[in-house]
Amino acid sequence: MSHWSQGQISFVKSVYKTANLPDLDLPEIAFAGRSNVGKSSLINKMVNRRNLVKVSARPGKTQALNYFLADNQLYLVDLPGYGYAKVPRKLKNDWQGLISSYLVSRVSLRCVVVIVDIRHELKDLDLDLVSWLRSQGIPHLVVYTKIDKLKRGQQLLQATLLDAGLGVRPEERVLFSAKTGEGRENLISLLDQFLA
Repeated sequence: MSHWSQGQISFVKSVYKTANLPDLDLPEIAFAGRSNVGKSSLINKMVNRRNLVKVSARPGKTQALNYFLADNQLYLVDLPGYGYAKVPRKLKNDWQGLISSYLVSRVSLRCVVVIVDIRHELKDLDLDLVSWLRSQGIPHLVVYTKIDKLKRGQQLLQATLLDAGLGVRPEERVLFSAKTGEGRENLISLLDQFLA
């Protein structure tokens, strides 16, 4: 599929309540991750655009579901970052409200990409999200990002530890670098399977 690098990609709208979600006429892939995990950079790399999704220096800035249309065939949905220390209660409530209802009830949602920083030990919020998606039967794919910050041996060690903590097998996750593009083709081919 060509949604990822050719054709048009454009911002559609920011959604603050479920009543304003687009029609259910196209498949959707949602991107989730803790604040400052590199979600915007990952989406930009996926679609080969430098600044399609604004990279914020202020964590917790994205407070809406941001919809992008790829090649008139697919929506990419940038979910608000979670776990920003200064406003945990508000973000938590946002996640439990708009976002959880979106994730549970959106029939056009094909996959949630859960982005985890490979450099850190497993965070409770990441485990909570993956466990919750699993319990709800929502298809998801874990991506360990920022692999360029670690040597290969460290990458594999960290990935093994995260795999064990999240209960995922190596083929159920992707090692990714928004800087070098490593893992991009693998991620795209796995997402295309969810879209097929």
